[in-house]
Amino acid sequence: MKRILILSLFVAIISGCSPLKDANHTTSVTASGTIQKLGMTTFQYGTHLLKTDNKTYALKSGSINLDTYLDRKVKIKGRKVKGYPIDGGPELVDVTLVEF
Repeated sequence: MKRILILSLFVAIISGCSPLKDANHTTSVTASGTIQKLGMTTFQYGTHLLKTDNKTYALKSGSINLDTYLDRKVKIKGRKVKGYPIDGGPELVDVTLVEF
């Protein structure tokens, strides 16, 4: 009886677990626009902005120097960072690729 109870508890715990996801990232993003330095804003996240024809994204990247692409028309690929936008700011994208 004790073994059945322990086995049932183990199965309940395992079945309640979901596969682990990257807690910081969610949806993929591809967008084209002009990269600008962040400057003074009402929101305090990201290092750069991507201005598209109809939307603005806050950008960050741990692997790409976004200053290289300042004031240039580019296409970016990356992932939206979970938990953003906040304080009425734009969505935050962690950039993984920049193309001319």
